[in-house]
Amino acid sequence: MKKFSVKKEHIREIFKSFNNLNVLIIGDVMIDSYLWGKVNRISPEAPVPIVTVTKKEKRLGGAANVALNIMAMGANPILCSVIGIDFEGQNFLELLKKEKLSQKGILKSRTRITTEKTRVIGNNTQLLRIDEEVEEDITPSETQQLITLISYIIQHEKIDCILFEDYNKGLITPKLISKVVEMAKNKGIPTCVDPKKRNFNAYKGVTLFKPNLKELREGLKLDISSDNINELQRAVSSYRVKQKFETALVTLAEKGVIVNSRSIKEHTQAHIRSIADVSGAGDTVISIASLLAALRVNPILIAHISNLAGGLVCEQIGVVPVNKEQLLEETLKLDFVK
Repeated sequence: MKKFSVKKEHIREIFKSFNNLNVLIIGDVMIDSYLWGKVNRISPEAPVPIVTVTKKEKRLGGAANVALNIMAMGANPILCSVIGIDFEGQNFLELLKKEKLSQKGILKSRTRITTEKTRVIGNNTQLLRIDEEVEEDITPSETQQLITLISYIIQHEKIDCILFEDYNKGLITPKLISKVVEMAKNKGIPTCVDPKKRNFNAYKGVTLFKPNLKELREGLKLDISSDNINELQRAVSSYRVKQKFETALVTLAEKGVIVNSRSIKEHTQAHIRSIADVSGAGDTVISIASLLAALRVNPILIAHISNLAGGLVCEQIGVVPVNKEQLLEETLKLDFVK
């Protein structure tokens, strides 16, 4: 195979082009709450640490964190999701406003609560996570409302990419997937997916399918080691052909990324990082991958840049979006960039 190389100028052009993209993000949104504090003693009531809280923080999470990553790269995210008519739902809308994110794709449901994940962090170590959520599928009428809303946005806006960000919280249903993929195909819009177990096999015909190794193993009911790259490539290839994906991208944590399309079967190594926290790394990878897919960038380059971005956010504690300048700088240092 001809050695892969890219000019620095081309990389700069790609990063500049992000500024012109509109990305429609369909997925489960949530609030990431943090209680930060100090631990100096163990509770006399139970063998657990006592956290003296010094700071409280609420951030946008789930598909909304993907929107922040898209925005951090200079593109315009349009978030489509469902929240509850509750105090947390109001908090969520205020966080959107604060981050200057559009609310036009957000539906309010009387049958659900707004998902909130609270992380308790003592001495910079996560000690506990508390999840408040409903995981049942949204109702058929809510699904129909969402499809109508998405259809309206696709008809009236320039959409460069549609991203499914699935957290198994019930927003994304097989009907929603098939309708949206069909609309996207009719408009020539690329579709990218960060799947979870429940709808793993429902994403037929998407442009880019990005599971991690755990999701791949669960979805295909296979027990393959991340060390066996050839066996992984074979499994991914046959699944890609069966599901009619253009490209599959499988993240393997410290073992890097597998990229698999009709003409490309590559394994890219991970970039060595000092890992502080892996929360949100998958969100970052799919965000960057979808922007690159919207620009029809070579899948090898998609694998390298998105993997690099995932590594960068792991250096920080908590769920944070990637820094565009830092990512550009690191991409320009890759050995195949001339």
